[in-house]
Amino acid sequence: MHYFLIAGEASGDLHASHLITALRAADPEAVITFLGGDKMASAAGTAPIVHYREMAYMGFSEVLRNLDKVTSNLRRAKDAVRMAKPDALILVDYPSFNLKVAATAHAEGIPVYYYISPKIWAWKKWRIRDIRRHIRRVFCILPFEPEFYRRNDYQATYVGNPSVAEVDAMLADVAPREDFLKKYRLRDRPLVALMPGSRKGELRNNLPVMNLALQQFPQYHGVIIAAPGIPDEMYKAFGAGNIPVIRPDNAPEVLAHCRAAMVTSGTATLETALCGVPQVVCYRANGAKISYDIMKRVLSVSHVALPNLIAGKEIIPEQLVHLCTPDLVAAALAPLLRDGTPEREAQLAGYARMRRILGTGDAAGKTAATIVEELKIKN
Repeated sequence: MHYFLIAGEASGDLHASHLITALRAADPEAVITFLGGDKMASAAGTAPIVHYREMAYMGFSEVLRNLDKVTSNLRRAKDAVRMAKPDALILVDYPSFNLKVAATAHAEGIPVYYYISPKIWAWKKWRIRDIRRHIRRVFCILPFEPEFYRRNDYQATYVGNPSVAEVDAMLADVAPREDFLKKYRLRDRPLVALMPGSRKGELRNNLPVMNLALQQFPQYHGVIIAAPGIPDEMYKAFGAGNIPVIRPDNAPEVLAHCRAAMVTSGTATLETALCGVPQVVCYRANGAKISYDIMKRVLSVSHVALPNLIAGKEIIPEQLVHLCTPDLVAAALAPLLRDGTPEREAQLAGYARMRRILGTGDAAGKTAATIVEELKIKN
């Protein structure tokens, strides 16, 4: 059968690559077409129609500035789906784009599946109407999501969280510290990871804050874990200073050797937590308190960081918008750098609770098996 997948950012590319592998295992004759990244290309053995780095625009102003590219990518995706007429369209998060393609596929009679539910439980709840209309099945990777869908008259399925197995596999292959330091030409000093996001706007807003916060701890050295598709020059332009920018095969390769991390809100917060590295969540945006107040009214959840949402309480400090300043971030980071502090111990205990809640299910395998079996029955 023919499967068409769309992922619009780095984390989606990773998760979708494992789903492609699982689809090919469940259906040895699978044909894969996709919009996504290098990991999906490796799994599929073919290049993407559009690479996600051409699609990763965040926020109203950035989308508006690149409206011609966004429109062009959307048109290409819709045309490709119509032309391919796949047996299934499988969407991975990225709702502003993907739900529009879903409507086109549904109109063409193509079954649409959603792997990794969009976060409509946090904002834009009205998107549930589009999901009811156009999506045959939603596969959730956060354990609280099916209950949200149930309350909104839709049956969704929790398949486990793919990051658990992905991170554990990466940690099992981590190099000894001496080899790690030699590989990246780093001195043997205690390290703090900086993960300022995977989009230009995130780097511009968060990296200078992280750098200035780190400078308050001269005994620690920082390392910037580069996002795919972001050139080194951009990190330098947005305030990296003398902090080395490194490009590991995967983030846990670096996080395993770090004392703590400063992480822009997103999937990276979950990955950092699964690595057992204490962190401060940073999300500067424009830094205006009025933006923070608006965000608090718009959001339907009490936390932003995924580990906090999964644990059901704040285990990671969230320095958001006007609270994301060098001094406040440094104050939250300081106790996480020392052994035995209540803040560090509480965060590590929270990580353990989060892992228990997530479980150890094979998310990609369960999703692929369900899709393949359902298509066989309905086709």
